[in-house]
Amino acid sequence: MRLTGTWPAGLESAFHEYEAALMRDDTGVLDALFEPGPSTLRGDGAGLLRGHEQISAFRSSRGGVARRVLVSVDVQVLGPDAALVVGESRFQDGGRGLQTQLWCRTDGAWRIRTAHVTGRAPAFDRSVWRVLGDPLVPGSGTGVGPGPLAGVRVAVKDLVAVRGQVVGAGNPTWQAEASVEDEHAPAVAVLLDAGADVTGIARTDEFAYALAGRNAHSGTTPNGAAPQRIGGGSTSGAASAVALGQADLALGTDTAGSIRVPASYQGLWGLRTTHGAVPRSGVLPLAQTFDTVGWLTREPELLRRVAGIALGADAAGTGDAGADALGATPVLRGDTVLRGDPLLLSDAVLDAAEPDTRRAFLAWVGRTGRPVQTVELPDLDDLAETLRVVQAAEAHRNHGAWVAAHPAALGADVAERFAAAAAVTAEQESSARARLVELRTALRRVLGNGVLALPTVPGPAPSRTADTAAVLVTRRATLRMTSVAGIGGLPAVTIPALDLQDAPVGVCLVGPASTDLALVDLAIDLARATAVAPASTPAPASTSAPATRS
Repeated sequence: MRLTGTWPAGLESAFHEYEAALMRDDTGVLDALFEPGPSTLRGDGAGLLRGHEQISAFRSSRGGVARRVLVSVDVQVLGPDAALVVGESRFQDGGRGLQTQLWCRTDGAWRIRTAHVTGRAPAFDRSVWRVLGDPLVPGSGTGVGPGPLAGVRVAVKDLVAVRGQVVGAGNPTWQAEASVEDEHAPAVAVLLDAGADVTGIARTDEFAYALAGRNAHSGTTPNGAAPQRIGGGSTSGAASAVALGQADLALGTDTAGSIRVPASYQGLWGLRTTHGAVPRSGVLPLAQTFDTVGWLTREPELLRRVAGIALGADAAGTGDAGADALGATPVLRGDTVLRGDPLLLSDAVLDAAEPDTRRAFLAWVGRTGRPVQTVELPDLDDLAETLRVVQAAEAHRNHGAWVAAHPAALGADVAERFAAAAAVTAEQESSARARLVELRTALRRVLGNGVLALPTVPGPAPSRTADTAAVLVTRRATLRMTSVAGIGGLPAVTIPALDLQDAPVGVCLVGPASTDLALVDLAIDLARATAVAPASTPAPASTSAPATRS
């Protein structure tokens, strides 16, 4: 090891003690060698941790670091009790990294006050991508020009067929057994035909049966807007790719919130389309009664452009898109009635949100300048439980035999979900399906031709270090809100509108069936209105409303 500079007394032994503890993942020693208190900092490519408590929580869940040896250390003395140490490392399995540490001596002991870690440059982040190209599949365009989506980079969720690739479903055992796809899914083909490039196939939560973006096999996807928090799922990798600037458009699916949740957590625009409005052939199903195709973007104009192309006359209400739970095949509506009515609010949904989220959401509604009307939705627990039972029954029907034949293939949380799905009886499913029709009818009657506005999720994304139990609590609370559009089979657009605890939270608009494009137009209008309105705009004035609307 090459040394440049002179160690102050006692610092060399503290530094090497830290290195040795790092290699054996001795979190107790590592904690002791970082300064206590809220001002200690640790940063890397994933973001900045502030305070000893955050750093300790991160370290305890990390599971150690890659084996490495120091090749050089540079020491710069900044004062009698402060020194900057820069170490260059060589990883045993290839690559080099840097660590920069500000060491300070207090009460006779050297401890790290500030640290920055630069890891080796990855070929690609495997928590985001399964397959990556430059591009993987180039856009074909129209044959007479570059196409309206020329230059748009698409991250495709690993449930959607891309010709020449397999569908991995977020599970390496499934992926190893899968057959190579002969054709693009229609949802992919329509983007390629418009000139977009498929950059790669992005990670998903296993079989899309989760909302956290934590995959036991490929890791937790990064949150491009709030690095200390989870990124959300199950359109997890594609959402992260867009938020991190590695793609412009995420092509995903939404069954119980799998587009809306990561969009909210990462400050993106997202559209869950009307159930059945986009063909689902070539998409590995989780629960066909609720599965939809949709998109996430950083900018609303691209979302509107993509929706207009994919939901055109040839894409809406055709063939394998399929009928909804009421037996109706959706036909895209071009009406603009959504722009004139009051926004509909639900006290029950607002009560389901965290208090800070509720306050920020109501302030946002006030800035829109729109009147509001309170409506009474069906019981949220009834909605969530009905969705859970029908989703579970269909998930087991789709994948239960494979899961039973591969008992060790799933991560613990998804395995538990499939075990619960296997326990749903025929009687429970039949009862839930009958209730689904009743609830969908009631929801559509309540909304009428209006638009329900609500926080997309209860609050900011959980911490990356949150335990499984805490994430499960968030999942259950989230489903009480996302099940409104899921049970209704309705389009829902989420707007990156709120900022809480230095993290984004979306505002969701749920509209009548097949008003997808008008709903996106309304969302853009409201986003513009709230962006320029003064922060002191008063809370919205409520108009009286019956429990249901015709």
